[in-house]
Amino acid sequence: MAYVISDSCVSCGTCEPECPVGAISQGDSQFVIDAGSCVSCGTCAGVCPTGAINEG
Repeated sequence: MAYVISDSCVSCGTCEPECPVGAISQGDSQFVIDAGSCVSCGTCAGVCPTGAINEG
């Protein structure tokens, strides 16, 4: 199951370069994860300083 970014995201950008498949990008108000590209590795969740990324 793909990871999702909640409203707790502060758009710090820490997660984006950590994604090995490039599934994270800046959305309108926060970063978003493309569910079709996400390989559920959890790397992004491990580096998120606000805990905004969880398995969806």
